[in-house]
Amino acid sequence: MADTLMSIQIIPKTPGGEDVIPYVDAAIAVIDASGLPYFVSPLETTIEGTMAELLPLIGQMNRRMMELDCTSVISQVKFYHAADASMAELVKNYR
Repeated sequence: MADTLMSIQIIPKTPGGEDVIPYVDAAIAVIDASGLPYFVSPLETTIEGTMAELLPLIGQMNRRMMELDCTSVISQVKFYHAADASMAELVKNYR
């Protein structure tokens, strides 16, 4: 049962200084492959799961950036941890 929301923004330093969007897309593909529910917003992506499921994703996304020859990556991460953590619950008043 999900008890944690993690929002992450990946900021890669691309090998040739090109646009980061294809690299961010590759990071989102790592999230998608996890099978966990997620929501992409303009500046970050929020994923719903357990801490044990979410923490490894940070490393997987960073490793993927290195595989794509990024020279460095900044990962800005936020966590919300509660027994009833869900994206739907937190935004229900706005949908």
